[in-house]
Amino acid sequence: MDAALLIPAFVTLFVVIDPIGLTPIFIALTAGADARHRRAVAYRACLVGAGVLFLFAFLGESVLNFIGISMPAFRISGGILLFLTALDMLFERRNKRREDKTSTPQDMPDPSVFPIAIPLIAGPGAIASIILLTGQAQGAVGMASVLGVLIAVLLIVLLLFLSAGVIERMLGTTGITVVTRLLGMLLAALSVQFVLDGLRAFGLAS
Repeated sequence: MDAALLIPAFVTLFVVIDPIGLTPIFIALTAGADARHRRAVAYRACLVGAGVLFLFAFLGESVLNFIGISMPAFRISGGILLFLTALDMLFERRNKRREDKTSTPQDMPDPSVFPIAIPLIAGPGAIASIILLTGQAQGAVGMASVLGVLIAVLLIVLLLFLSAGVIERMLGTTGITVVTRLLGMLLAALSVQFVLDGLRAFGLAS
């Protein structure tokens, strides 16, 4: 996988997993926790999310073949899903749903697995993206490149979680909203490209 594919892979996973958008939710879920507990939650959430995404990276296409879904068809449906995610980001519906999902009791001891790892890190969009990207990868080198990009994005998530307090003070609500909107625009364009790739595989587009 060359740089021309690595960059779109990174942008896709970065936008879909949305480390910047996850950070304020992480802050809210760990409000009142000491630094040690917050670090433990951050590490655990990223490890669980990585495990789920790695599972689909290796077995996702096999599962699709088993139930009779072709990769081009999944590219088209995945692209549509990502486009809907982009619309949610652009019109602020995504954060509202996340806040609803993360409305947990005050005494919840550990939000790392649910809802942070699943479905916030390893959500439907991220799962669809990793299956699509590994399907496009050529050989072991391509697969390793996609997994390397995934690890890089998850490391960014971890770093932002660990720096949540500082980021909260620096960006504020307005700054996070602006960045999320820009990421939504990029995701919309990338999702259309996924649909076009699927149509091209069916011979319906040039």
